[in-house]
Amino acid sequence: MVRVGLTGGIASGKSLVAAELAARGAIIIDADVLAREVVEPGTPGLAAIIERFGPQVLTDGRLDRAHLAEIVFADPAARRDLERIVHPAVRARAVELERAAAGSAAVVVHVIPLLVETGQQWNFDLVITIDVDHETQIQRMMARNGFSRAEAESRIAAQAAREDRRAAADVVLDNSGDVAQLKDQIDALWAVLTSTAARQ
Repeated sequence: MVRVGLTGGIASGKSLVAAELAARGAIIIDADVLAREVVEPGTPGLAAIIERFGPQVLTDGRLDRAHLAEIVFADPAARRDLERIVHPAVRARAVELERAAAGSAAVVVHVIPLLVETGQQWNFDLVITIDVDHETQIQRMMARNGFSRAEAESRIAAQAAREDRRAAADVVLDNSGDVAQLKDQIDALWAVLTSTAARQ
């Protein structure tokens, strides 16, 4: 099994790349999906969030992610507190899923937006960064999420610098062009991943 860490800044195209790799046969373990799973009603994660942030972060018994995001993106200490609750639970669940995939797939891709920020680049056989220029990120977030420019800038500022993600990567996929150009890069990447898996 080749263990891959896939990262990139917000609105860089991680979901698209993950979907393309899944279509080629990779098992995808997405930290964002797991982050929602570990704070579902009845989980220890949600209980810890309520204890830290209060019941006002709930709507109809479920976590109001938009409201919580407003709090933590305005307060770095609150964001660190949230990360201390969510990240260990996400990592534990990712380990479970990877163990379940053992033997069934040659390539397992962990999609981790905060891979560099959390120092996980050393945990994988290969780290892939999806790279996109700052202005493209801003425009995509404004179009996709309805963010103002200031909101988009604050999301970017909360993540690792583009240069740090590139420095941590074994492979950089450039997603500043069109989808066809990105797919060509993914085809080349998949050939590398499968040949690496065959040698292991």
